[in-house]
Amino acid sequence: MSNKNFVDYVKICCRSGKGGAGSAHLRREKFVPKGGPDGGDGGRGGHIIIRGNKQLWTLLHLKYTKHVIAGHGEPGSKQHSSGLSGKDIILEVPLGTIARDPETGEQILEITEDGQESILVSGGRGGLGNAHFKSATNQTPRYAQPGEDGKEEWKILELKVLADVGLVGFPNAGKSTFLSVISAAKPEIANYPFTTLVPNLGMVPYRGHKSFIVADIPGIIEDAHKGKGLGLRFLRHIERNSVLLFMVPADADSIIEQYNILKNELNQFNPELMHKKHLLAITKCDMLDDELMEEIKKEVPSGVPVSFISSVANIGIQELKDQIWKSINEE
Repeated sequence: MSNKNFVDYVKICCRSGKGGAGSAHLRREKFVPKGGPDGGDGGRGGHIIIRGNKQLWTLLHLKYTKHVIAGHGEPGSKQHSSGLSGKDIILEVPLGTIARDPETGEQILEITEDGQESILVSGGRGGLGNAHFKSATNQTPRYAQPGEDGKEEWKILELKVLADVGLVGFPNAGKSTFLSVISAAKPEIANYPFTTLVPNLGMVPYRGHKSFIVADIPGIIEDAHKGKGLGLRFLRHIERNSVLLFMVPADADSIIEQYNILKNELNQFNPELMHKKHLLAITKCDMLDDELMEEIKKEVPSGVPVSFISSVANIGIQELKDQIWKSINEE
């Protein structure tokens, strides 16, 4: 998917429908001159609903939709007939979409399953007809409830990519090359920082016709949590991954220092990311001889599974896939 077609943030104005007024009709027929109240209820106003669609990967189709307006409910009528409900507006969104209040930043709802529906802005209730107000002391009420007004609210829709594994690393760490080797994804690859400007997803085949999904998150830099580099724009995509694969190139000045900077950025952004399973891959190992390899093994942090790989030379790739599969499926 080209960079301009990946949209993971939209702000839209949602206006739900007004409820229909209840009817104050009194039954009048040829042989029933005083039949009493028979006014029906008004129909409810239309809702703004969002629905999960697994065929969608981006919010591009909503990029130029600034206003969404639902239909109004119809008024009630005689013979206890209720008015029609206003037309609902359904916004289809990719799985992993969340809705936020733009003023408070509070998360309102999230869509994680195909076909899952949630009301984003509810329509106004229809008014009750006069039949509801009949009593022993008021046999012929000549009034009914008006319908409730609809709501007009701005909402933010954000997409957080759903994947089993998120690739975390500085620009030029070899994430895109790794993804292109283990899956059919074709991310842009070049020898300069920030080649990847949008998250790339790849379906990775595994032994026995199994598979898992890997997300290549655009490169993080120091102080990304403050908005530097690509900043906060893509850090949120890491929140949905069950396993985080840190990727540090073998030619880094200090592997453990780079790993700790990456961990700190994630911790500053969201401390809960520290509770996810972490793996570490030392990339570009085709440039190492046995002596350098032994030196680097002394540097790697303890307490995290470490793999030495080269995507270009296909070194250690299957072993890393085995480790990823184990981490995804262990309790």
